[in-house]
Amino acid sequence: GKVTASVIGPNSGIAEGEATSSLVGPFVGFHHQSLLIAALWPRGKGNVAYGANVGSNHTSRLPDQELLCGEGIFFGLGTNIKFPADYSHAPYSIIATGVTTLPQRVTFPFSLILSPSKSIPELSPGLNELIPAWILSDNIYALKRNEEKYRTRNRATRNNFAADVFRPEIVDLMVSAKQALTSVAQKREWYTETQIPGLGKNFLIEKNRVRAIEAYQLYIEYYCLFGMVQLLLPFKKTSADRSLPDPWKIKDGGPYWQHQRQLAAHEKINTRPLTHNLSHCIRILEQIDRDIREAKEKDDRRGARIIPDYDAVSIPAAADAFILATNAHIRESIRHIETLIDLSLIHISEPTRPY
Repeated sequence: GKVTASVIGPNSGIAEGEATSSLVGPFVGFHHQSLLIAALWPRGKGNVAYGANVGSNHTSRLPDQELLCGEGIFFGLGTNIKFPADYSHAPYSIIATGVTTLPQRVTFPFSLILSPSKSIPELSPGLNELIPAWILSDNIYALKRNEEKYRTRNRATRNNFAADVFRPEIVDLMVSAKQALTSVAQKREWYTETQIPGLGKNFLIEKNRVRAIEAYQLYIEYYCLFGMVQLLLPFKKTSADRSLPDPWKIKDGGPYWQHQRQLAAHEKINTRPLTHNLSHCIRILEQIDRDIREAKEKDDRRGARIIPDYDAVSIPAAADAFILATNAHIRESIRHIETLIDLSLIHISEPTRPY
């Protein structure tokens, strides 16, 4: 490894790569020969894969170009990242293997940037394809597994940072991204920065726009509703009459509750009956559980098709320790929510407005 004029955060390691004039935050995997230069990456939690050239700070005039990295960005094998670039509003996004990105600003979190899946004659061949919220819809296994690693592998003793991915600043970016996707003036087969600001030097097809809106909405509701559940759980243990208060009227709660409460009002989640919100939280948890398992099962199926003895040497989704632990945690959460719904626990006046 080679580190020059850089600051490296806790739990990060530069094994064989080169970091120059950069601030590298916590939990950045930098295990192979690759380059990171003139990068501001304070939140870290990302990856620089083998052969990634994250740096073109010299324009042949002056070495004055730079990169702003979002939390959890993954630079894939052999990527070429042209500067200036700003991915600070696209946390937990992946730039796929072999992709060359143009100078750009991207504002869609949890995205995948990849080589075009289809040729569009009207567009420049230099544009890549962007799939917003792809991590949420197709790769939640990786996101949740990394979140668990941040909690269990932290060895820092003098630095504090949140292991939670879904925090106010991240969720606010999801809300803004969803708003940008829903505000298109006219539906079309594909979109660029002209129609949807924040796409950068990429295009987006209509099918993926619709899927991204659904994924962002699902996890915005998950963030609000799971916060509501955590707020209500103590009441079922301590309340003498076994009744529940209206959660949206409670101002004091967990570290994110004020934000969750305000966002629930913005998204009209607080206008729904409490029983509906509790039941919907169960459905969301069940979907997350399915999506985590299915993401791993896709790898299992592909590996078995290609490698003759893949099943003999690989751990299948059904035996994956992380999946089993996550499933157990989700089942426990669902049992708690069912307790809130059952046994006459709910005596508050339900809103009568339609949701």
